[in-house]
Amino acid sequence: MNKLKKEEKPVLSLSVPVKVRFSEVDSLKIVWHGSYVKYLEDGREAFGEKFGLEYMHIYNSGFVAPIADMQFKYLNSAKVGDTLIVEITYVPSRAAKLIFDYRIYRESDHELLTTARTIQLFQSLDGTFEVSNPDFFLEWKKRWNQ
Repeated sequence: MNKLKKEEKPVLSLSVPVKVRFSEVDSLKIVWHGSYVKYLEDGREAFGEKFGLEYMHIYNSGFVAPIADMQFKYLNSAKVGDTLIVEITYVPSRAAKLIFDYRIYRESDHELLTTARTIQLFQSLDGTFEVSNPDFFLEWKKRWNQ
């Protein structure tokens, strides 16, 4: 029987393929470290589309969710033409923030290239940071049992 215990939350995760373009590499012919920021964004956008947490939904609810913290650990490099898989996983939190963990690996050999974490805080459209979960986010958490 695979029922979740009351305290367990389902894992919300998604894998997104990304093809490395020429404009994303540096003079050493490897993906420039700053390009990984875009790959994380690709993952967050796809996550939002799949799980109903799109940026425009957040905005239309009266908020934005700027990045407050971003951490990377680079383990290996990628080059032009590689297809990378960006795995994004939502990390539940009681606080008014979005936390995502990422694993980026090369599709061809499954070599892990990068791990990362981002934290986004909710900010009202007038620029005030929210200290409690906005109603739309509480509804989203309830919908996904988070």
